[in-house]
Amino acid sequence: MKIKDHFLSQEIFEINETETKGVYKTSPIPPNISTYYESENYISHHQDSGSLKEKLYKFLQSFNLQYKKNILIDRIQRGSKVLDYGCGAGEFVKYIENDFETIGFEPDADARKAAQNKLSKAKIVDDIRSIENGTLDAITLWHVFEHVENQDEMLEIFNSKLKDKGLLIIAVPNPTSYDAKHYKEYWAAYDVPRHIYHFSKKGMENLISKKPNWKMRKIKPLVLDSYYIAMLSEKYKKSPLFWLKATFYGTISNIKALFSNEFSSLIYIIEKK
Repeated sequence: MKIKDHFLSQEIFEINETETKGVYKTSPIPPNISTYYESENYISHHQDSGSLKEKLYKFLQSFNLQYKKNILIDRIQRGSKVLDYGCGAGEFVKYIENDFETIGFEPDADARKAAQNKLSKAKIVDDIRSIENGTLDAITLWHVFEHVENQDEMLEIFNSKLKDKGLLIIAVPNPTSYDAKHYKEYWAAYDVPRHIYHFSKKGMENLISKKPNWKMRKIKPLVLDSYYIAMLSEKYKKSPLFWLKATFYGTISNIKALFSNEFSSLIYIIEKK
């Protein structure tokens, strides 16, 4: 499949299935990929701009933050040690810092500084190897794993940092959801080339099943993602009624996913063996 970078460069990239069935990779990966994040509209790396898109993002984010926090509270004790990997400007780290001993990892200097300015208890690091092995109760990656090219190496590092039975929680878009099939090459969650990998539900299950040190425990939906992704997709299509259409197709996607479990984004709760 050929996909345009609708967000920034307008360049065309291909998405091809890897040797792991159901996992796809963007090609080619630009050697200067960091420049593809350099936009004031890239919400994960910038403070509030006041744009309508960002206001909607922040509104939906408030619900998602509580939902994500509840996933941790239901599975680990308060006060447990949690790493949010790829924490961006630190919204989730700030949201949970009073409930857990929290660390954020963020490689981007601007985002890291923005995160540090928000926090009172949690700390931000720029090198995951500085964290002592076997000390973490959970590691979260909220729409981050799709940006990581060296997946196998990072899964080994995550495994080394977690305690026995520690949790790895990965949220990624689902290219076999209804909204992905509806929008096709305009589906905003392809986000090439920033999204290097693309994981169907079966693809993520296949990837984890190949790893002897991990066990898939549960898969949960991120229900609100369908609306935000649909909104961006409609804007890429230059739809004059993008709000209305995004609400309609986001709702249809969630209704269909109640039966198929193919939600627009999925959270994979994985346990270290």
